[in-house]
Amino acid sequence: MQPLTEQEIRASFVNTSLKERNSITMPDLGAISWDALDFLGWRDRKIDNVGYAVAHVDGAPVGVMMRTGNGRTRTRPQCSWCEDVHLPNEVVFFSAKRAGAAGRKGDTIGTLVCAEFECSANVRKLPPLAYVGFDAEAARLERIEALLENVTRFVAAVLG
Repeated sequence: MQPLTEQEIRASFVNTSLKERNSITMPDLGAISWDALDFLGWRDRKIDNVGYAVAHVDGAPVGVMMRTGNGRTRTRPQCSWCEDVHLPNEVVFFSAKRAGAAGRKGDTIGTLVCAEFECSANVRKLPPLAYVGFDAEAARLERIEALLENVTRFVAAVLG
């Protein structure tokens, strides 16, 4: 992912009001390893049920504010973004208001995502060997590409 400034991140949000955008608790941008990320995702330290994701869509950063669901799942869900079946972390349901008039009317979209947005790290781990001759590196690269597509598809759906 291309490095972003705080101003670029704040300006990228498409489903927030100006007040919400200005009150976003930002991550420590200096501590981020940008080349190891496919999207920037973080949880709000001040508001427990809020998370943010910023992805490049058509070359421009697009930010989405999301809220976690209140319910609990009966079985362990799979992250819709990284699709990792060997997750070392929790997966939660996030919903996001759609951008524009649809969002102002209350239209939302939801997805299951790693609770702390560990997806970029998950897809970079070499998968276990599935069979003799399995190309783990090629599978890892496919998983990285799939993550980019899944995140971009979700953010585009928020845009409408």
